[in-house]
Amino acid sequence: MSRTLTDTVSSAQDDLEKLVSDLRGLLSSRDLDKVPEISVLRQRLDDGMSHARESAVRAAQEAARQARDAADAADRYAHDEPWRVAGAALAVGALVGFMLGRR
Repeated sequence: MSRTLTDTVSSAQDDLEKLVSDLRGLLSSRDLDKVPEISVLRQRLDDGMSHARESAVRAAQEAARQARDAADAADRYAHDEPWRVAGAALAVGALVGFMLGRR
């Protein structure tokens, strides 16, 4: 699940970078260099892109941390309560077997 989230964040980041790149391409016209607001706009685009990159990295790191915490909790539970886990696995297996047998 963490991998899917990372792929989604990466894809969104790539799309955003492409959009900003396209916009910078439009703003890179030499005719626009004479307009002082264009350089300010270019700087704001760069700053916004940097902030978006940092946010995407933080979101991916947080998702990975939460996935690790969940896996650690499940591992601890399985070690603390092995018979309950085995019983639950047996029950699920029996239920799946029963459902497949009825087909």
